[in-house]
Amino acid sequence: MENYCLECVENYKRVEERVRAAALKSGRAEDAVQLVAVTKTVAADAIAAVIEAGAGIIGENRVQEMLSKKDDLAHLQKQTHIIGHLQSNKAKYLPGCVDMIQSIDSEKLGQAVSKAFAGAGACVDVLVEVNIGGEDSKSGCRPEEVEPLLYLLKDLPGIKVQGLMTIPPICEGDEARAYFARMYKLFIDMRQKNIDNININTLSMGMTGDFENAILEGATMVRVGTGIFGKRIYA
Repeated sequence: MENYCLECVENYKRVEERVRAAALKSGRAEDAVQLVAVTKTVAADAIAAVIEAGAGIIGENRVQEMLSKKDDLAHLQKQTHIIGHLQSNKAKYLPGCVDMIQSIDSEKLGQAVSKAFAGAGACVDVLVEVNIGGEDSKSGCRPEEVEPLLYLLKDLPGIKVQGLMTIPPICEGDEARAYFARMYKLFIDMRQKNIDNININTLSMGMTGDFENAILEGATMVRVGTGIFGKRIYA
């Protein structure tokens, strides 16, 4: 495990440097893009090593897995994001455990999260997940549904919309850039609406295989798992 943890730390540093380089190439400051270390199936020891090496944000896909590691990581300074599809009935477990939910894709889910956090006297940052490729197999609202959803979410207590998130279709080579470009246009369009109580300042897109292209197309946050922790190992 010790060797694996060291390998993860080295991977993290390499990815971090690539993120900085891509940000500079995109014409922004080197610290303009946040890196989320995606920790699905990763043991707490390896996550802790990467946090201690500088990772400020970890991203979990599943609520139950996040809760199972919570105590082991509680002593470490970091943000925890839920980045996977969230079922409404799991929202009640999240107050006090997460700093951002990146996968709000319906009024129903927004209301469930609002009820959970407002009921706990808390507030959580959220991103609206967009199915930019219109794939039936993926969660996320359609691009044309984003603005109406923002208006439905804007006055809900306990949540604060901070931007948009997407997972584009699996593409070869640089083909994903077209989806990232469409997503950035949507991001800018929504920001220019100046909707009350809505902050459109975060655009979360790009993963291990395409995060540099996502940054070049305007991402302000990328989510990298395999590039840091290696291929997922399923029990």
